[in-house]
Amino acid sequence: MSLLTLSFDNGPDPDVTPRVLDTLASHALTAQFFVLGKHLVTEEGRRLVARARDEGHVIGNHSFTHAVPLGEDPRPDAVEAEIVATDALLAPLVPAPKWFRPFGGGGKLGPHLLSQRAVGHLRAHGYSCVLWNSVPGDWLDPKGWPEKALADCAARAHTLMVLHDIPNACLEALDGFLHRAKDLGLRFTTECPSDCVPIVEGRIVRDISGMVAAGG
Repeated sequence: MSLLTLSFDNGPDPDVTPRVLDTLASHALTAQFFVLGKHLVTEEGRRLVARARDEGHVIGNHSFTHAVPLGEDPRPDAVEAEIVATDALLAPLVPAPKWFRPFGGGGKLGPHLLSQRAVGHLRAHGYSCVLWNSVPGDWLDPKGWPEKALADCAARAHTLMVLHDIPNACLEALDGFLHRAKDLGLRFTTECPSDCVPIVEGRIVRDISGMVAAGG
C-alpha cells in the first residue's frame, strides 16, 4: 500500500486555510503546514496556526518572506531575517519539534535551497529539514493538479506532496482528490519518507551537498 504525506506551503491564508482545514477534518486526515512568518504577524494568522496545531497537524517554518531561496540570498543576515524571525513568531505557538522547509522557487531541488549559514543554524537549533518528492503544481493548474498528483503517488511507495493553502491553488480540487486517493487505497500519514529529511533534529543524516550553495 502506497503512503501519502500531504503538506501545505505558504499560508496561513485567512480565507483558504480554514477551508483546507475543514476539508481535511471532513476526511479525518492530518497534514503538514509550512508557514510564512509574514503571515504570523497578524492575530488571525496566529489563530489559524493554533487551530491547525490543535487539530493535530504538523507545523513548520517556511521562511519569513518566501522571496529568495536561502542559497541565493546575498544578505549577510538572511538566516536571521528568514528563519529566526519566523521562529520568534512560531515558537510561542509550536515550540517543538522544530521543522523547516526551504523555499525551492517553483518546487525545484538544488544548491539554491540552503546556504552554509542556514545549515549551521538548523544544526545548532535542532531543526529537521523537510524536502519533497511531488510538486503537482496546484498554483499553476488549480483544477487539473490532481491528475499529476495521483500519477506521482503511483510512481513511488511514499509520496511527500507539496500543495499550497493560498488563493487559486489546491482548494477547489482538494476534496475530490482526497476521495480519489482513498478509493485508490492510498494510506495517509504525517511521517516523511527518509530521503526527504536530510537533517533530523540537527543531525545531517543524508548527503546535502547537492542542496547547499558553495560558500556563505
